[in-house]
Amino acid sequence: MALTDVAIRNLKPGAKPKKLSDEKGLHVLVTPQGSKLWRLAYRFDGKQKQLAIGGYPEIGLKEAREKTEQARRLLRDGVDPSAKRRLDKITRAVTNATTFKSIADELLAKKAREGKAARTLQKLNWLMGIANPAIGDRPISEITPPEVLAVLRGVEARERLESAKRLRAVIGEVVRYAIATGRATTDPTYALRGALRTPTVKHRAAITDPLALGALLRAIDGFDGQPATRAALRLMPLLFPRPGELRMAEWSEFDFDGAVWVIPGNRTKMRREHRIPLTRQAIDILRALQPITGAGKLVFPGTRTALRPISENTLNAALRRMGYTPDEMTSHGFRASASTLLNESGKWNPDAIERALAHMDEDTVRRAYARGEHWEERVAMMAWWADHLDLLRASGMRPQAGALALAASAPSRSSPHSEPAK
Repeated sequence: MALTDVAIRNLKPGAKPKKLSDEKGLHVLVTPQGSKLWRLAYRFDGKQKQLAIGGYPEIGLKEAREKTEQARRLLRDGVDPSAKRRLDKITRAVTNATTFKSIADELLAKKAREGKAARTLQKLNWLMGIANPAIGDRPISEITPPEVLAVLRGVEARERLESAKRLRAVIGEVVRYAIATGRATTDPTYALRGALRTPTVKHRAAITDPLALGALLRAIDGFDGQPATRAALRLMPLLFPRPGELRMAEWSEFDFDGAVWVIPGNRTKMRREHRIPLTRQAIDILRALQPITGAGKLVFPGTRTALRPISENTLNAALRRMGYTPDEMTSHGFRASASTLLNESGKWNPDAIERALAHMDEDTVRRAYARGEHWEERVAMMAWWADHLDLLRASGMRPQAGALALAASAPSRSSPHSEPAK
């Protein structure tokens, strides 16, 4: 006979456990302590088994019967309800352990082992820290697009559009890492493409007019700051490295006899070694600085200690002292100056210019084939560029016959040059 709620409520405990049956194997077990526990008796694979459904009155009669039907459907599909419950419990435990923060920390540690730059790791850690308060404790497989969008909207509301864009990419990278390692199946950031406001690209200020560049070169020559700062300012237009690569340069990286500066991979943006041909003018500047800073490891040590390089703002601050505003010129702008004028000269293979700038080709196949090209052309190009800057400095005018004569001596674009073995 089927049970009723009234009958279950009126059940009294006895000296021994007693069982009252409902239907389809469902019954209530009343313990001597007064607990009323739902149990489902069933057979699976020829064996008698029992499934614990829960206690009464937390689970009422109606819900207990619904859970019985769910278990019976599993049995019809050939699934043991008890085994499924154990598997679900394990799955929940794993899911709860694989939170966004735990996966993000794991990915960050992986990047550190791969030798990513400290600045890159700091930036990633900072971005992940923005996401963690909202989704850090959420199982990564359960994070939804609206949750991620709410985090991004908070950054966007502070007008930090580029940070919001980068944060979306970082969250997506963490989730895709979880997918690759079998701990998630979908990327919620994929659905958010186009959901954020597009930041206005602001290019770093750079002087690309030859007349103005000549004036800047003369201003640098007249700069009366620290010798290391002045030398760095003079080398930036000649070699056009990234400012961080120059300010952290070490004397051991320069080979004056071989006329080459070898920047190790752990200090380059692309995480690979980059070589820059040294021109006569660059070597003269470095040799003049060597008696001043050559006793230490760093070429451009700071004023307070020789153990640290000049700061990130030193070169930009020097440009401000010379009267150049942030909208007119930055230390990074020397790269744009060189790229623009070298390309406008029409004398150099664009690939050679890109290699000189240490830019990474987005086409991986093309990059693999182009890896060793253009060294001889780059040597000639850097020599031409140094002489070209001397002309601009001396005349303060757009190059006429003198520059054309130098350009005529440059190798043809079609000349086959290959980079010598390291």
